[in-house]
Amino acid sequence: MERQAQINVQISFDFDSAALRTDQQPKLANMCASMQVMQGTVFQIIGHTDSSGSAPYNERLSLLRAQEVRRHLISTCGVEEGMLKAIGMGETAPYNANDPRADENRRVEFQALG
Repeated sequence: MERQAQINVQISFDFDSAALRTDQQPKLANMCASMQVMQGTVFQIIGHTDSSGSAPYNERLSLLRAQEVRRHLISTCGVEEGMLKAIGMGETAPYNANDPRADENRRVEFQALG
């Protein structure tokens, strides 16, 4: 099976929030199924924010988002803790660079590390 470096599942968040939205949980259920097939693969969960707020604040918020997704995958679908690493990128890698405050910049992405 060919490994993809980037798994482009975007989990969206409300403004100034690290709470997992109910409408985003089905995406995580799909991600969970994929992860269970790929036992032994380590995934990085990368949190992002829009450009509202200070850089240190956004770095912390992005990490909280990644940690919340990690917690959800471990507690609700039994992904092993060791398979998931959470990091926060703050506002440094906007999905929509033309509009740094755009909703789609508030997200969590996944990367398979192998």
